[in-house]
Amino acid sequence: MGKGDRRTRKGKIFRGTYGKSRPRKQKNVEATRANHPQVRIANTASDDN
Repeated sequence: MGKGDRRTRKGKIFRGTYGKSRPRKQKNVEATRANHPQVRIANTASDDN
């Protein structure tokens, strides 16, 4: 278990991938909204197709 093992954190860092053992950092949504109040997320359900 080392750099070549895809299931370990060290292996994920070596390969540059993410997963259960190396999750991506989650953004703080509340802080983002406080800093950028004019930014809105588009609602894709109401878009006309």
